[in-house]
Amino acid sequence: MESFLLQATIYLGAAVIAVPLAARLGLGSVLGYLMAGIVIGPVTGLVGTAETLDIQHFAEFGVVMMLFLIGLELEPRALWNMRDRLIGLGGLQVTVTMVAIMAGAMLLGYGWETSLAIGMIFALSSTAIVLQTLQEKGLIQTSGGRSTFSVLLTQDIAVIPMLALLPLLAVPELLTLSPDGSMKLVDPDDAHHGTLSLVEGLPGWGVTLVTVGAVAAVILAGIFLTRPVFRYIHQARLREMYTALALLMVVSIAVLMGMVGLSPALGTFLAGVVLANSEFRHELESDLEPFKGLLLGLFFITVGAGINFTLLFERPTYILSLTIAVMVIKAVILLSLAIIFKIKGKDRWLFTLGLAQAGEFGFVLISFSSQQGVLSDGLSNTLLLVVAMSMLITPLLFIVYDRLSQRMTEVSHVDHDKVEEQGTVIIAGIGRFGQIVNRLVQSAGFSTVVIDSNLTTVQTMRKFGFRGYFGDPTRPDVLNAAGLDDAKVLVVAIDDKAMALKLVAYARKARPDLHIIARAHDRVHVYELFAAGANDIVREMFDSSLRAGRYVLENLGLSEFEANEAEQLFYQHDRYTLRELAELWKPGMPVSEVPEYVKRANELNNDLETALTARQQSSEKDAS
Repeated sequence: MESFLLQATIYLGAAVIAVPLAARLGLGSVLGYLMAGIVIGPVTGLVGTAETLDIQHFAEFGVVMMLFLIGLELEPRALWNMRDRLIGLGGLQVTVTMVAIMAGAMLLGYGWETSLAIGMIFALSSTAIVLQTLQEKGLIQTSGGRSTFSVLLTQDIAVIPMLALLPLLAVPELLTLSPDGSMKLVDPDDAHHGTLSLVEGLPGWGVTLVTVGAVAAVILAGIFLTRPVFRYIHQARLREMYTALALLMVVSIAVLMGMVGLSPALGTFLAGVVLANSEFRHELESDLEPFKGLLLGLFFITVGAGINFTLLFERPTYILSLTIAVMVIKAVILLSLAIIFKIKGKDRWLFTLGLAQAGEFGFVLISFSSQQGVLSDGLSNTLLLVVAMSMLITPLLFIVYDRLSQRMTEVSHVDHDKVEEQGTVIIAGIGRFGQIVNRLVQSAGFSTVVIDSNLTTVQTMRKFGFRGYFGDPTRPDVLNAAGLDDAKVLVVAIDDKAMALKLVAYARKARPDLHIIARAHDRVHVYELFAAGANDIVREMFDSSLRAGRYVLENLGLSEFEANEAEQLFYQHDRYTLRELAELWKPGMPVSEVPEYVKRANELNNDLETALTARQQSSEKDAS
């Protein structure tokens, strides 16, 4: 017990120290977890190889939970719409990569059986690292993110036939004789892993029936059993029972999939898709999210702790050359497929760099290949290190992608529109915010010129009869063509905070008399826009939040007049507060670290409470 608690303390302590540090340095959480593992493993020796492997098997369950949660975000129709990318893009990636790396292994002198096994191992990518990073960076819903996810899902499916094929590739020289003289596969873990199987010993048709039956059971249970079970749990009115049920669902599905020889991650993903339209979806997400994050982090730590630096230092050039060669081969294939499937711009580089590594299923295939006499022990150790090194490099590739995406935009391949008209009002940005402003101003009979750097948005806008121009509103030539010299009002409705500041600063310098209305992300952005020269600044969520608050007050017993009075008092006080605090704001410093700002903010909050109390007492007196 003490040993377990000590191991838990080491792993959790390493994560708590390393991950926030990596995040502050802009390196991402995955690299932080990997570095934490390297420190407590190869560097300091706080955890051993045996303990790391044991924990890794447990931590891989985080991948299973992640696929389940992703499934909850996908409706069955959305999954069906992905079929072309699953079969075409994903299938080609696995096949072409497997053949290319097999050819490279044969050139190095390995037999075709061993080379094919190596090709299958490196055809896979890291579901855990890639999806975790895509979710952190908010890229999962981009075109590149969806294409990446399609390939990862296809790879998970491909693991099943790979495991079935590997025993057929056994090399006679790697087999040993049992005491009775018969051939026996080398499997040092037989004594420790006895997995219950529902398909062992069955003929092929029997295996197929049982497998299809297991999948059907998962789907039917998700459709028909979820609601009655949740209602039964609800009667207990214990929050922890919901968490227990969510864990039970994921664990039981994973066990069932393992018993029929399918990927647990694939099975739980399917269950998540079935439950995507369920009213319990958000409950399941909130219950499982903390477990998923911790288990994935633990898995990344074990990858870092398991890197064999002794072997790396013995043959550094050879290992690094193999790692780079594998990643370059995969990147070239991925880039070619991205071009064929018309993945463009930043999405193309996200797809290429994101999938260029080997993955956690490679560990499984290497171990299984070694047990089945396909790979020698020495080659297995080398391949394990190459897989781990490629996973370690992957977060750095995402940093490279971030740098590329800053210099590169989706519109770089399309010429900007020539602005052919000028208006009284220039609206920069035509998203949800800019659309409302544009429609209101036009309905009142005033002319507007709308500019947006998102071509799809502009094209969609034109379908509904609204004229807009595709271009970068921060460019002086575009603004001048739109009539900046004669315009009365400029509305800055851009999502990007930095671009909004840049536009406000330029417009104020070019037209000191221009009235600038700017959309702000938060209070600090308000201060920045005010300093840049904006006249009126609207926080994107402020007015809608005020309306929601007024509805709350009305439903708590206040009359419409009283609720409106409270809303107006809060609005006026907040505007006054913003002006006061803007004078105390210091650029580049968090407001919580400016003592004068914090002190004045507290004083103003007390003033608001006093004013609201006085207003309420006055209303009660008038009513009496």
